[in-house]
Amino acid sequence: MSVEIKAPIFPESVADGTVATWHKKPGEAVKRDELIVDIETDKVVLEVLAPADGVISNVLKQEGDTVLSQETLATFTEGAAATASAPEASAPAASTAATSSAAAGPAARKAAAESGVSLDSIEGSGKGGRVTKADVQGAKAAPAPAAAAPAPAAPAPAAPAVSLAVGERVEKRVPMTRLRAKVAERLLEAKQSTAMLTTFNEVNMKPIMDLRKQYVDKFEKVHGVRLGFMSFFVKAAVEALKRFPAVNASIDGHDIVYHGYNDIGVAVSSDRGLVVPVLRNAEYMSLAEVEKTVMGFGKKARDGKLSMDDMIGGTFTISNGGVFGSLLSTPILNPPQTAILGMHKIQDRPMAVNGQVVILPMMYLAVSYDHRLVDGKEAVSFLVAIKELIEDPARMLLEI
Repeated sequence: MSVEIKAPIFPESVADGTVATWHKKPGEAVKRDELIVDIETDKVVLEVLAPADGVISNVLKQEGDTVLSQETLATFTEGAAATASAPEASAPAASTAATSSAAAGPAARKAAAESGVSLDSIEGSGKGGRVTKADVQGAKAAPAPAAAAPAPAAPAPAAPAVSLAVGERVEKRVPMTRLRAKVAERLLEAKQSTAMLTTFNEVNMKPIMDLRKQYVDKFEKVHGVRLGFMSFFVKAAVEALKRFPAVNASIDGHDIVYHGYNDIGVAVSSDRGLVVPVLRNAEYMSLAEVEKTVMGFGKKARDGKLSMDDMIGGTFTISNGGVFGSLLSTPILNPPQTAILGMHKIQDRPMAVNGQVVILPMMYLAVSYDHRLVDGKEAVSFLVAIKELIEDPARMLLEI
């Protein structure tokens, strides 16, 4: 029975997609739920799976083609056999092996099984070339022939030397992926449609680092995940957002939407570009739940497995450029959100503490915000609140 392989149903926010990679070719056998083709959208890569065992009979959309929701990609024949001829080519060898085994008596087969000698390697002396027990015993007693030295592999053809003239300038042009194009569009939109401003502060990471060092092994043993810094910043951000609800709000036309929940987006870098999966209701998540979820997002981003549900929404975003060594940056807003927190590299610096110079592990923090909704006083106070919570982690537990 012939059926149509169609593109998935795209969410309302996704107009169309692009055929990224065909994993199966026409005539190739496919098993039920096996991956056939990837469809790349503005946000995620969607997988199309085989509806049943069978064969792809015809591909209608090639790699790079644009497809709409539920548009036919290929035709599929259920229950059909693959057209490959490899199994037929191996049939004579299988037949020969079966004949060799059959041309041996029960005693010979038993002796071969006990001695570990292959019947296929013995030349039979019995009637009609039949292998006898004596032949097996003789093969066992005879020293094993030295394995023939493998023929030297033919040298791989040398890659053509790229000879460039002095001063020659080489260029390579490749199409921008849909995800990269969407990221570029969103960043440009944020710069042009918001009154973005950034405020900075610095935080002493020693209290968090000491706490982490004290409990990191026990935390991992109990919860099965390592204790990082992101969970502390998520919890600190949640507490600060409760105090300054405008930072957690968004602008919708001429209305301000105040969100009574904290969906924290965590910026994750992948081979396909920057993606921002969302921690839903982060105010109810424990440190362990945050770490597990963020770790899961990172793995899914690397494997290209993030779903649309992982990405939709978000009321506030945290970006950690410090993992790449960034000392200071100005993060760009993720509309329609009105603020984003930027974390950076931890670096030892001399600091004045009670009139003394002390070397402390310091981190610069940055909050970019939409000045149309968030005043400078609110933004600065919000960032100071995060600084105080990180420098005194007990305040997060006590909510003070």
